[in-house]
Amino acid sequence: MNEHEDRSKWPVWAEETIVIEEPTPEWQIKGEEEKKQLLSLLDPFEIIDIEHIGSTSIPSLQAKPIIDIMTKVKDFSRSDEMVAVLSEHDWNYVPPSLDQREWRKYFVKVHNNKRVAHLHIVQEGSERWDEHLQFRNTLRNNPKLVAEYATLKKRLAHEFAGDREAYTEAKSEFIQKVLKRYV
Repeated sequence: MNEHEDRSKWPVWAEETIVIEEPTPEWQIKGEEEKKQLLSLLDPFEIIDIEHIGSTSIPSLQAKPIIDIMTKVKDFSRSDEMVAVLSEHDWNYVPPSLDQREWRKYFVKVHNNKRVAHLHIVQEGSERWDEHLQFRNTLRNNPKLVAEYATLKKRLAHEFAGDREAYTEAKSEFIQKVLKRYV
């Protein structure tokens, strides 16, 4: 058993319960603040673009109160340096061996043992970049989809309250349906 499999060594925030909250304009403000700080921190690494994504970026959608930011870089050649810089500013790196998503570098910002933000760093040319933005923009323009997604998220948060991976996986069918049908 390695350190990632031994859950007794995981930080408290790694297994916090999923809670869906009513939307607040503060999420948009926090998204802009995180983007601004990250642009400053990651400037030496040739950031191509940065976006507030995820449910908190959709003004009328209920969500976990965690700001998701996605950043596009040319490549991952300086990822060790990025990890060092970000770790000095409350960003916890989740290695690919634990994250299981080789297409990104993933960080969790923690305050008082609670997640407050996620950072997904992807390489230029990643189809994930386009998919995230297309999904976000489609929901921003379709109140019916927002309502449908909110209902699903609440049900899944109740069903998978203590299992973030299962919760995320269970939402993927809806996300793919939206991408295929509306994009």
